[in-house]
Amino acid sequence: MSSPHVSVISLLMPEQEKRVVFLTARVHPGESPASFICQGVIDFLVSQHPVARVLRDHVVFKIVPMLNPDGVYLGNYRCSLMGFDLNRHWQDPSPWAHPTLHAVKQLIVQMNQDPKVSLEFYIDVHAHSTMMNGFMYGNVFEEEERVHRQAVFPRLLCHNAPDFSFSSTSFNRDVVKAGTGRRFMGGLLDDTSYCYTLEVSFYSYMAAGSSAPVPYTEETYMKLGRNVARTFLDYYRLNNLIDENKPTSLSNSSLDGQSYRQGSGRNTDGEKGDRRIHGNKEDF
Repeated sequence: MSSPHVSVISLLMPEQEKRVVFLTARVHPGESPASFICQGVIDFLVSQHPVARVLRDHVVFKIVPMLNPDGVYLGNYRCSLMGFDLNRHWQDPSPWAHPTLHAVKQLIVQMNQDPKVSLEFYIDVHAHSTMMNGFMYGNVFEEEERVHRQAVFPRLLCHNAPDFSFSSTSFNRDVVKAGTGRRFMGGLLDDTSYCYTLEVSFYSYMAAGSSAPVPYTEETYMKLGRNVARTFLDYYRLNNLIDENKPTSLSNSSLDGQSYRQGSGRNTDGEKGDRRIHGNKEDF
């Protein structure tokens, strides 16, 4: 990484596996909920929870938790120290004016050109000032199969996270969003990669069957991050690798009463896992 401003957290799996999930957050400095979601992802992935162990063994997670550190330091809402909305400069970032974007873009291009690496997800985490719940933005493609495949991950996340709304998730090619990370990466990476913006409300969510909105807290933001991480277990159909007898060190990371749903993603051996995980009536 050429820029001193970018901190990349890399959770490595065995050398023979190079399936990569790349997450970025806080490109807009005022969207502080994105940091709590990112914290939830990181804390869970580095824990000793059996789900986290399996994920680390089979997936490489590369995480840039803060793309706009100078804007955060200054208390800016949307722009960097130089006055740029960094999420409109992914197409041609300057190493001088947009050093974090330039460094991350170089890293992603390098990985994308490596035949030993399969960069399968890019997720940029944001916060939304007018909508409730968590939801995603995705890209629009001509191939119907790719359109359906892109919807798999947010559908699985909807089953794992009570505050995530698939009905609010949308797929678009708005010209105004052309310079965003999600749009740029969607054009750069091949058709085996999925690029999303993960949004979460600044204020509240409405759970299914609820008649009143529930205010978000730091803990519920981090819980959404944990649920994002665990959804990759479903997506890659790694449920059958979980050892249910292993103790966990996370007091707040027991599983809820529902069985994990099997995703429609890829498995390491091409077979569908049949073990379900059960636990207390509490989410990750």
